[in-house]
Amino acid sequence: MTEKPTYKELEKRIQELERTESERENIEQLKKLSYMSFEGVLIHDKGVAIEVNNSFTEMFGYTKKEIIGKDIIELLIPHEYSAKIKENIIKKRAFPYEVMAKKKDGLVFPIEIESKNITSKNKQLRVTVVRDISERERARDALKKSEQELKSIFRAAPTGIGVICDRVIQQVNDRFCEIIGYSKNELIGQNSRIVYSTDEEFEYVGQEKYRQISKKGTGTVETKLRKKDGEIIDVLLSSTPLDLDDLSKGVTFTALDITYLKTKELDLLESQEKYRSMMDAMDDAAYICSPEYLIEYMNPAMVKRSNREATGENCYNVIHGLAEKCSWCTHEKVMHGEIIKTEIISPKDDKPYHISNSPVFHADNSVSMLSVFRDMSEIKKMESQVQQSQKMESIGTLAGGIAHDFNNILFPIIGHAEMLLEDVPVDSPFKNGLNQIYTAALRASDLVKQILTFSRKENSEFKLMNMQPIVKETLKLIRSTIPTTIVIKQNIQSDCGVIKADPTQIHQIVMNLCTNAYHAMEDTGGELKISLKKVEFKEPDLLNPDMQPGTYACLSISDTGKGMDKELTEKIFDPFFTTKDTDKGTGMGLSVVYGIIKNMNGAIKVCSEPDKGTEFHVYLPLVEAVKEQQESHAKTLIRGCTERILLVDDEDIIITMEKLMLERLGYQVTSRTSSIEALEAFRDNPDKFDLVITDMAMPNMAGDKLSAELTKIRPDIPILLCTGFSETISEEKAASLGINGFLLKPIIMKDLSQRIREVLGENKS
Repeated sequence: MTEKPTYKELEKRIQELERTESERENIEQLKKLSYMSFEGVLIHDKGVAIEVNNSFTEMFGYTKKEIIGKDIIELLIPHEYSAKIKENIIKKRAFPYEVMAKKKDGLVFPIEIESKNITSKNKQLRVTVVRDISERERARDALKKSEQELKSIFRAAPTGIGVICDRVIQQVNDRFCEIIGYSKNELIGQNSRIVYSTDEEFEYVGQEKYRQISKKGTGTVETKLRKKDGEIIDVLLSSTPLDLDDLSKGVTFTALDITYLKTKELDLLESQEKYRSMMDAMDDAAYICSPEYLIEYMNPAMVKRSNREATGENCYNVIHGLAEKCSWCTHEKVMHGEIIKTEIISPKDDKPYHISNSPVFHADNSVSMLSVFRDMSEIKKMESQVQQSQKMESIGTLAGGIAHDFNNILFPIIGHAEMLLEDVPVDSPFKNGLNQIYTAALRASDLVKQILTFSRKENSEFKLMNMQPIVKETLKLIRSTIPTTIVIKQNIQSDCGVIKADPTQIHQIVMNLCTNAYHAMEDTGGELKISLKKVEFKEPDLLNPDMQPGTYACLSISDTGKGMDKELTEKIFDPFFTTKDTDKGTGMGLSVVYGIIKNMNGAIKVCSEPDKGTEFHVYLPLVEAVKEQQESHAKTLIRGCTERILLVDDEDIIITMEKLMLERLGYQVTSRTSSIEALEAFRDNPDKFDLVITDMAMPNMAGDKLSAELTKIRPDIPILLCTGFSETISEEKAASLGINGFLLKPIIMKDLSQRIREVLGENKS
């Protein structure tokens, strides 16, 4: 059974009850205030929660029921921060302080706490306001990071950076110190005038930057600064005010050393000026074009090609006459640094051009295109003509080879016919036939000699000569090569004098002019006239300044062909100019004829009209000198005296015929068809032979090589070298090798007999 309280105990409980009613009223008032706050509000008694508002529960994720009556330190504060909270509660600190808290889900976040004590009659409660400062901490971290980055940029910037207020240097980075040559201590606190080259420059920069800043918020000026050691440098200064509304608070500036760039800019400008000078000196047409296809510069050659100065106009229109850019255009690739070469046919003039396109870099870092045009018309024409010339040279070489073989065929025919003519009686019915065979073979031999004229490469050797035999001989060859629809008429005077010339070149003149006449009448037929006469020139009649007054041999060659107009007539002596198809002429013939005639101090004149034919008149000076004595006596056979001859030729039919000829002439003959065998036979008994006759074209060892080996064994052995045709040997070269005689095939027995006696006689002497 409960014991009733005494009076004193009852009075004590009533008093406690009265106190409790007063506290409840205070708490109710605090509740109303806390519910109106957006911040978390906590009412607690020595750390035990009495009341919280909704913002507090949302902040921590608990319900009121989970918080009220609980020790908030154990519930909401991580262990490592609880001591700080308890200390502040005990000391009843009222100023705000920061601490870490934790939510119901365990997330730790920063809060700011501001507390105030509320005193009732017997108790002291504490009202604590809690603020989530996570965003503020993040902003603070970001600001701190930004400040660190700015400091890092300030320190590591490649440009100089500083702050100036009222013209006094407040701060500079290391790079600015490197640029200007001063230390930070030497600059900070000094008037900025210290770094300028002159007072005038200092005032100008200040005024210009102020003007720009006032207008657009920033100012950039190119100026000159003076380094500590006195060196003047070019610097680009940019300034921005710390406060746009109050310029007196100072400015930040950046400084970029552009001394190197200025030097390079001057070098580049000078280089471009030289570049244009080089363009002006070029024979090739060239122009510079902008990225927008506009001509920036044309050299004189391009102005001449375009017939006008067209700077600022579209390149494709001016250069090629097109309304839009070329289909082969490489403009964009060149602007990216490529060098491109190409060949095109320009629509403007239908000429072939080799074009080289390359970039041109300017001082302002812009790029243009340089285009160089090389006219390939003449080069293409030359290439074609060289190919034609090479073809003709090959034909000449082929002709030489054919002539060699043909001579070997003719040799036995002529030799046997000659011996048969000696053997048959005068009244023999075969005599006439043999004469016809012999004459035809000799004509064939002459024809071969004419063919060889085109393939020989001999130096000109002028000698006194009559032109008539050469002209007549050439006309025989012409007659055998042109159709009978062309009639040849000749009027060769016998008293036209003596000239000094190379017979081969005279033959070349006649042959070339007659061939041209033939081509002019090839389709229609006609009449070819050749005349040779003597004419006299006086001073007013001379055809060119190189001619001298006097008497000349005049060779005239005319045709009844299609003729030429004045324009063609003026060009016919130009090298490689021809009106013929490529398979009929190289354009070199008349230019060679002109050169030959000029070299002989002569002249050539051409008269022609369309559809009225053409006449060429060649004038060669006559020589006022004693004519060379011409041998008029007929050649006769000279018999041998049983001399011993070593005969060498690789053709069985030829060596058989030659042996018969030599034995008929009275010689003892040892024949060999191999150079090696002949050398062995000679080595076995060198004194056995009085003469060696060898062919040039021999397998294993050529005739000149065999001759050299023979003279090593016996230096005094006479040697006679025979050849049908060879580009490697001539009579002069044979003589220089120590060879005593030289004969061209086919060999006539009379020539052979005389040449043998000459060689043997020379050897005896």
